[in-house]
Amino acid sequence: MDRTDRSVRRLPAQRAGHLRDVAAAVAGLLLVAAAVLVGRAFDDSVRVLVVHWPPLLATWYPHVGPGTWAAPVVATAVIAYGPVLADRLRWRQLLLGCYVASLAWVFSLALVDGWGRGIAARLTTKHEYLRVIGRFDDIGAALRGFNDHILVGPPGNWPAHVAGHPPGSTLTFVLLDRIGLGGGAWAGVWCIVTGASAAVAVLITVRTLADEYTARRAAPFLVLTPVAIWAGTSADGYFTAVAAWSVALLALAATRKGRGAAAAASGAGLLFGLTCYLSYGLTLVALPLLAVLVLARTARPVPLFLLGSLVVPTAFTLAGFNWWEAYHLLVERYYQGAGGVRPYSYWVWANLACTAIAVGPATLAGLRRAAAGAPGAVRALRTGTTAPAERLVLLVSAALLALLAADLSGMSKAETERIWQPFMLWLLPLAALLPKPGRRIWLAAQACVALTIGHLLWTGW
Repeated sequence: MDRTDRSVRRLPAQRAGHLRDVAAAVAGLLLVAAAVLVGRAFDDSVRVLVVHWPPLLATWYPHVGPGTWAAPVVATAVIAYGPVLADRLRWRQLLLGCYVASLAWVFSLALVDGWGRGIAARLTTKHEYLRVIGRFDDIGAALRGFNDHILVGPPGNWPAHVAGHPPGSTLTFVLLDRIGLGGGAWAGVWCIVTGASAAVAVLITVRTLADEYTARRAAPFLVLTPVAIWAGTSADGYFTAVAAWSVALLALAATRKGRGAAAAASGAGLLFGLTCYLSYGLTLVALPLLAVLVLARTARPVPLFLLGSLVVPTAFTLAGFNWWEAYHLLVERYYQGAGGVRPYSYWVWANLACTAIAVGPATLAGLRRAAAGAPGAVRALRTGTTAPAERLVLLVSAALLALLAADLSGMSKAETERIWQPFMLWLLPLAALLPKPGRRIWLAAQACVALTIGHLLWTGW
């Protein structure tokens, strides 16, 4: 009997439902196939989707690179040893191992495109943040005049990603440049190194709110996931980590007492405030944060959390940036471009096909089990008798609700395989609900999806 068996309460038995799990994965595949076929019909007729390989923002481009040899090695190692090590390693060793493995997986997938195109040049294209570093020589003036350059039309309008986000995202790369880490290579490495830590934040959260056994079962699936393709050298991977650590720190604050809890609550608020100034849509992270408080059955961290969350908004407001005005200008800018021609009727469901690809078949199977157990989880929440698996389902439900709200808003038409990383991250632990005997098969399926996409498609941004 290993350490996990001795010290941590097991999940409820999951003996039945194998065929239904496979059916859930097949249903996801059919959704993707429908999105591909309908998308090609759209583009063959009126060209309004503004993506080259619907539903993904990608181009058909079979290729190989240094990562072609590295990624399968990483995948094989995680499949062979991940479940065993997740059960046997000490907790801190598991966290470190999960981070290192996640880092290796993201890096190796990025290197399928080569060092230059896969990492060093990704954030230097005409749409990206690094194109405007020189315009932030006077940071105060740039922030005061930021909103003047959001709309298309006035001279010097911002590139798409700069205009599409609050200036906290751009300012990150400006500050990296100021400390001597300028250029696309350092920016790409920053996004990967910070983004890979999101898996650790989820593990800590799941352990805190559910239990350690559940977290250990989820660990290999948090590493070997298709969404790692878009976490590699994407600022959204960095955003994902900041948001995830906000949730993790709030979970710690809600379940502990003393100075450590106070510091965690303040840190959670600080990171949430930063999250809102990295991406407008990530205000929806408030839903998982609220779920943390509900599951912990306490509002104790709220005052310090709120105080912490005011720090970044206050600083930007005093510097002259108006977040609310900028958001409304962004909505107008969005409909000046691709958002104005992409059909809502297609993307409102094709976005979910993008999600199915990014989270992989194992997560879809876990989602099936979560849906089956959700009514019981809600009833148990009312009586305060939730089991670990039920608490996991409730936490993930909040993230899923945030994802669906983003979908229905119409401000996420396409590119959601990248944009929704902060929400999709919280769906991945659902694979912990899958039966133990089939874990390696599901991990292999996750890896196959990632390797196939990484080698056959050139993903956008």
